[in-house]
Amino acid sequence: MSRRCELSGKGVLTGNRVSHSNIKSRRRYLPNLGTVTLESETLARNFRFRVTTSALRTVDHRGGLDAYLAKAKDADLSPRALKVKKEIAKAQATA
Repeated sequence: MSRRCELSGKGVLTGNRVSHSNIKSRRRYLPNLGTVTLESETLARNFRFRVTTSALRTVDHRGGLDAYLAKAKDADLSPRALKVKKEIAKAQATA
């Protein structure tokens, strides 16, 4: 399981750990991931994603999973999230 947000695409960054004596060694900055269940109002189903807390706040701000996925870029989404986005768009088109 990769350390990547399924909705925003945010992943691991690297940088330097700098000691008091100014010695540099490489370190990893991990995203703040959590497993959450989000509900799609259009499909009336729940979906489980590994999401960063910042992406979760954005989902709440935009008004839910359906609205977030409608505005999200396809390149940032995971294959599972992209499949859900297409299902939602198809259901909204037929309704």
